[in-house]
Amino acid sequence: MYIISSYPIAVLFCVITMLCWGSWANTQKLSSKKWPFQLFYWDYSLGILLITLLLAFTLGSTGQEGRSFITDLRQAEWKHLSDALIGGVIFNFANLLLVIAIDIAGMAIAFPIGIGIALVLGVITNYLDHPEGDAVMLFSGVLLIAVAIIIDAVVYKNLPKKGSQTTWKGILISLLAGIAMGFFYKFVAQSMSSDFVTPETGKLTPYTALVIFSIGLLLSNLVFNTLNMYKPLTGTPVEYKDYLVLGSPKLHLIGLLGGAIWGIGMSFSIIASEQAGPAIAYGLGQGATMVAAFWGVFIWKEFKELPTSKNWLITLMFICFILGLGLIIYSKVA
Repeated sequence: MYIISSYPIAVLFCVITMLCWGSWANTQKLSSKKWPFQLFYWDYSLGILLITLLLAFTLGSTGQEGRSFITDLRQAEWKHLSDALIGGVIFNFANLLLVIAIDIAGMAIAFPIGIGIALVLGVITNYLDHPEGDAVMLFSGVLLIAVAIIIDAVVYKNLPKKGSQTTWKGILISLLAGIAMGFFYKFVAQSMSSDFVTPETGKLTPYTALVIFSIGLLLSNLVFNTLNMYKPLTGTPVEYKDYLVLGSPKLHLIGLLGGAIWGIGMSFSIIASEQAGPAIAYGLGQGATMVAAFWGVFIWKEFKELPTSKNWLITLMFICFILGLGLIIYSKVA
């Protein structure tokens, strides 16, 4: 299977993760006017599973190092399979809340708050399990990103108050999503061998863990997204028949694309985690907050009503994000 052999390449993979995780939600925005997000989310979940299967049978089944996907799957112990499966369930619960928050409050608010909190919790939990890098540098970077989250909340406070009650609902859901999302990566990391070249017996290679994670995500959708379809926190209820009646091939492809983009990001993060360490790989990937904020601010114009005198807050938010990410990267080589 393909294995990363150096830290600089691992950082590159993590940057790609950041771009993917910060950009997939644009597909939801593109389809939201014609396609309820509950129905979009089925295609999104399927897209994640399809891309992880594709990578498992290609990158995960070539080369002389590690174990090929099928071989690895056959020898895997249930304990480690269940860890990856639980990771998928936790992520799905958190991500569905995030999708709801985006639908209510927009990308520029929901992403920095939800994913920013997930970054802080995720780095802490993964570092406690697998200490990698200089702790002072790593957590200083996390602190700067936490400051950026606070600034984002201040920016929201300075927006006109029209519809503020609804948006505060979106912020609350973003907070819950971030807390839940801070723990999913830990379970996926626990399911894998720490040595990808000669993996431990019973544990999973990254490609197998990704497929099992995706299965957990899709299966849990039968509970989480079904509830959201019939008893939605926002929007109108939809039924399963609407998936076939309302959906066009274009809308289904947009959802599959969104899942594939996120799935590539997740896969690259997991593949990079051996060289970078789970805490750093996860922390860099969740720099997606900055990417999503960029889309929300400059492309979707979600802060266009912000008073001109407060624009410096947006600049300061991005500066804190960039400096924080830089410290996280440097913590490995310090």
